[in-house]
Amino acid sequence: MENVIWFLTGNAGKLAEAQQHLHPMGYEVRQLMAEPSSVTEPQASDLETVARAKIEQARSLLPSPTAKVMVEDAGLFIDALNGFPGVYSSYAFDTIGCLGVLRLLTHLTSDDPVQAKRLRAARFQAVAGFWDGERTLFGTGVCPGSISAEMQGEAGFGFDPVFIPADLDGEGEPLSPDVLGVESTHGMTFGAVEPSKKQVFSHRRKALDDLLRQLPDLSEKV
Repeated sequence: MENVIWFLTGNAGKLAEAQQHLHPMGYEVRQLMAEPSSVTEPQASDLETVARAKIEQARSLLPSPTAKVMVEDAGLFIDALNGFPGVYSSYAFDTIGCLGVLRLLTHLTSDDPVQAKRLRAARFQAVAGFWDGERTLFGTGVCPGSISAEMQGEAGFGFDPVFIPADLDGEGEPLSPDVLGVESTHGMTFGAVEPSKKQVFSHRRKALDDLLRQLPDLSEKV
């Protein structure tokens, strides 16, 4: 149990992403299940507030007081919609879905593909919360990009089929829409690429990396 991190999530896709990223580092990520009535998500204006509330609730569900637990909250923020759906992304997906988001942006078109990306600019943001048995830490990650004109692919989950990530340079930094990067999906959405390709751009991976940078002594403590 020493290298076990419990992940409070009901989303198999999120669990798989965390396992894929943390397993090579020596951590076993196990799903922490909870009855829907035992974990409530607060109505908040920022992702960290939601993640903090989840961490507090998750601690009461752990198999031992010293066990480690992780939570994650993410959202799709669309510039033309003043950041909507943002922290309400889960609700928005359950109610209007990917097609609903595309309908909200039908008026934003351009024959210039670069201009079209700028008009439909968006970003995925993630906050990962971690309780190491003594303290709570948070990692953040952002993946800028744009909303596609139509749904692409069936991989991933949530709004993945309508989100095209920005290209990355050799250092992994996002580039402007008019620049072809070292890493690119070539206009394909997260829903149309392999999981390993998505991981290169993933906001969740960046949030986990941010957490790990704050825990350089984790290997000695666990």
